[in-house]
Amino acid sequence: MTANDVPPSSLPYVPGPAVRAALTPTQAVDALEAALRSGVDPEHDAPRTRLDTAHGQLLQMPSTAGTDIGTKLLTVSPDNPARDRPLIQGVYVLFGGEEQSPRAVIDGLELTNLRTAAVSALGVRLMGTTAPRHLAVFGTGVQAWEHAVAFADVFTLERITVAGRNRLKAEAMAARIERELGVDADTGGAEAAAEGDAVVCATSATRPFFDGDLVRDDAVVVAMGAHTPDARELDDVLMGRGFVAVESRDSALREAGDVLLAIEAGALRGIEDVATLAELAAGTARRPAGRPGVFVTTGMPWQDLAVAVAVAERAGA
Repeated sequence: MTANDVPPSSLPYVPGPAVRAALTPTQAVDALEAALRSGVDPEHDAPRTRLDTAHGQLLQMPSTAGTDIGTKLLTVSPDNPARDRPLIQGVYVLFGGEEQSPRAVIDGLELTNLRTAAVSALGVRLMGTTAPRHLAVFGTGVQAWEHAVAFADVFTLERITVAGRNRLKAEAMAARIERELGVDADTGGAEAAAEGDAVVCATSATRPFFDGDLVRDDAVVVAMGAHTPDARELDDVLMGRGFVAVESRDSALREAGDVLLAIEAGALRGIEDVATLAELAAGTARRPAGRPGVFVTTGMPWQDLAVAVAVAERAGA
C-alpha cells in the first residue's frame, strides 16, 4: 500500500446529523447555483440506473465535475415501512483529486432530502420575480416537510399552507411548522394553489389534483413528486399557461411525466418549448411577465455531487 492509498476503514463517514450540521438549505442552494455557473452541463450528466432486486430496487446516480467524482447508491424496499424501516436507504461515495482517491462516504438519505428541496428552492429563486412570502405545499410526507424547512430557510416566509388528502396529517404538519420553524401555518385544499406565491407539489399522485387556472400569473409552481413518464402532478392547462423549466431536456424526456404527457396532449409543442436551470442561471432564458413559472424536477446526479462536495468540505472530510 502506498502513502496515497486510503484503506476503506479509514474513510471519513458523514452521518445524517452531520450532513445537516454541515450545510444549511440556503448553502445547499448556493452550491447548486455555483455548480451551474461554473460550467456544469446537466445535459451531459449520467442517467440514473435502476436494478431490480429480490426485495425492491438498487439505484445508482454517478456524476463528475472537474476533479470531483461521486455516486449515490440507494436501495428502495417497498416492504420496509411495514417493518418500521426506511423505504429508501443509501450512501454517497465521494472521490477526488487527480488520483481519483476515495474521499468520504456520506449518508445518502439525508443528502437526498437536503438536495431535493434545495433544487426546488433554486428553481423558485431563478424563476421568481420576487421572493415568495406564502408557500403552499401539496403533500404531507417527508419531502413536503423538507420543502417547508428549505423554503423557510431560503426565503422570508410569512405563511405556509399545507394541502393534503389526509386532514389529520395536514394539521399535524402545520402544527409542526409553527412549532419548529416559527412560521404561521394553516391547512387547505385545492384552493391553496390560488393562494401561494410558491406552490410545491410533493406527492405520490399520478394525476393532477388542482385546476391549473387557479395558479396566479406571478406564482411559481414546483412539481417534484412524479419521476416516471406516465405520472404527473400538473394539468395541461397549467403546463400550457406556464413558462416551463426543467433540470435538463435529456432527463425530462426520460423521466418527467409532467412534461412528456403535456407534449403528448399538445399543451407543449415539444421539449424545445421548455427552458433549463442552466439557461436560467446564465441569463439566456428568462421567465416573461404575465405567465406563471413551472419548474419540473426529477433529481439528477450532478446535484448530489455539488451538495456532497460542499458537505464534505464543511464537515472536514
